[in-house]
Amino acid sequence: MKILVVGANGQIGKHLVYLIQNRENFVAKAMIRNQEQANFFENLGAETDIVDLEGTIDGIAKAAEGVDAIVFTAGSGAHTGKDKTIMVDLDGAVKTIEAAKLTGVKRFIMISSFDTTREAIQSAPESFAPYVAAKHYADEWLRATDLDYTIIHPGILTNDKGTGHVKIGSKLEVGEVSRQDVAQVILSTVENESTIGKEFQVIGGSTPVQEAVASVQ
Repeated sequence: MKILVVGANGQIGKHLVYLIQNRENFVAKAMIRNQEQANFFENLGAETDIVDLEGTIDGIAKAAEGVDAIVFTAGSGAHTGKDKTIMVDLDGAVKTIEAAKLTGVKRFIMISSFDTTREAIQSAPESFAPYVAAKHYADEWLRATDLDYTIIHPGILTNDKGTGHVKIGSKLEVGEVSRQDVAQVILSTVENESTIGKEFQVIGGSTPVQEAVASVQ
């Protein structure tokens, strides 16, 4: 299975490409912004495609040709303005969804924010609300498609070493989760067709990743 990782140069993206390249019968295609980012992925034996997420749908679609699944891990980052939040977290996500439809790629995994409900937008701090709103509408756009989607809502992300254990549920108390464990959850989700049409929150926990993903209702 070939998986296009959008936002591959991000921290979750790098962990995910590494895991894919070390999984039998899986291969990653890393979508990155510039050539300077390519060495990490090429050293893993992964394909790379240089695409500006703020560019056209056709550009993203070209990168998606020949893949079996798309994982959207891109994010504007905590220190960018509202303009980048709109252009990457909302418009970039929507364009990637449209590119999947254009190329006939049915499997789509969205890495969202922990809580993207309308209530979460209203209660978020002023600096964080635009990000939650962008994720809210990107999630809504994906839900309205006929893609085989899964939406993953990770908790507070850390750079701690992954434990291989998490807690997954439809509504959890917010908690921390390592980016490495989130990457493991993503790959397990791609492998598990029972997650199609589902979404869930994930935080650190005591259940092995594959068992936790298999329990998604």
